[in-house]
Amino acid sequence: MNDFIKVMKALSDPNRVRILKMLQQRTLCVCELQVLLGIAQPTVSSHLKVLEDAGFVCSRKEGLWVNYFLSDGASSPYAATMLGNLRHWLQDEPEIKKMNEKLPLVSRQEICRRQGSTL
Repeated sequence: MNDFIKVMKALSDPNRVRILKMLQQRTLCVCELQVLLGIAQPTVSSHLKVLEDAGFVCSRKEGLWVNYFLSDGASSPYAATMLGNLRHWLQDEPEIKKMNEKLPLVSRQEICRRQGSTL
C-alpha cells in the first residue's frame, strides 16, 4: 500500500502534475522547467525528486545536463497506470494548453546565455 500512497501523494501537487504534462511533450532539464513553471530551482528539484521516488520520472546525465523524462512505468504499476491515464487528462485545461504553447520556445542554451553561463 505504501507505493500506492507515494504515487497518489506525488500527484497531489499542481506543479508536479504540470511537470508530468510537460515531460509528455519532451525531455527537459531543471532550468527549462524552472522557467516554464516560474518557481525556484530548488523547488523544481524537490518536485522532481518526489516524482522520481514515486516512479513517474527518470533522469540521465548527458555532459553538463541532467535530463528528465517520463518513466516507462516498470518500477511502479501504479505510476504506469496514472501516466497512461494522464496522457488523456487535462488536455483542454487552459493552463496546460498555454504551457504547451510556451514549451517549444524554451531552450536551455538560451536560458544559460541569458544567465551569463558558459554552458
